[in-house]
Amino acid sequence: MRTPMVAGNWKLNGSRESATSLAREVAATPVAGVDVVVCPVSVHTAEVAEVLEGTDVKLGAQNACAHEGGAYTGEVSSTMLAEFGCEYVIIGHSERRSLFGDDNESCAARHQAVMAAGLTSIFCVGETLEDREAGNTMAVVDAQLQAVFDVCGTQAFDGAVIAYEPVWAIGTGVTASPEQAQEVHAHIREFVAAQDQQTAAKLRILYGGSVNAGNAQELFGNTDIDGGLIGGAALKSADFLAVCQAAAAQA
Repeated sequence: MRTPMVAGNWKLNGSRESATSLAREVAATPVAGVDVVVCPVSVHTAEVAEVLEGTDVKLGAQNACAHEGGAYTGEVSSTMLAEFGCEYVIIGHSERRSLFGDDNESCAARHQAVMAAGLTSIFCVGETLEDREAGNTMAVVDAQLQAVFDVCGTQAFDGAVIAYEPVWAIGTGVTASPEQAQEVHAHIREFVAAQDQQTAAKLRILYGGSVNAGNAQELFGNTDIDGGLIGGAALKSADFLAVCQAAAAQA
């Protein structure tokens, strides 16, 4: 039985005050049977970590460097994040891929570094609208996953999390139908199973793409959807906690 997970990606939002306030509000309402994670802006990591200490809410980061140290201006390593209590790191988010040039190979290297540091990678995959309309969804997702297997071997996702985020549904208000989402999630599990069946069976695959309180329960009711990577709805505690409760209802 896979424990559902709901991870909030706060992206480039918030102040010191609002970040700690949001973390405090989320942590004040425990959600049984769900792993709840929040991923603030990196400069707010220490203060959010202090708020979350002793609670059931886990701390994550939005990115990590593939290198442990050196001349990499502007980067933060996985071991540095671990020092502040981070347990999860989002890798390969579509915004990183499209806006900052994180390609399949660099995302695979970041994933490897995160896992080697003892943290859990939330590895993002997904297609653009052009990819979907051209019938290339599965090929795009396969290439993103294969790059990780090429670097890390057959057990590349053992202990990791994968998030499927159709790029055309992120921040647009458009959500993949439960059937569309389940189809890709099932394909991802099958692709991983071709490398290692045990890893695939326990692998948590999250859906990310305009998930909110209104559609979460229907999405999470699918066999291969184990929770969500939440963007906009993660910025208001009531909305985020409603999504967490929807995940709990499927546990």
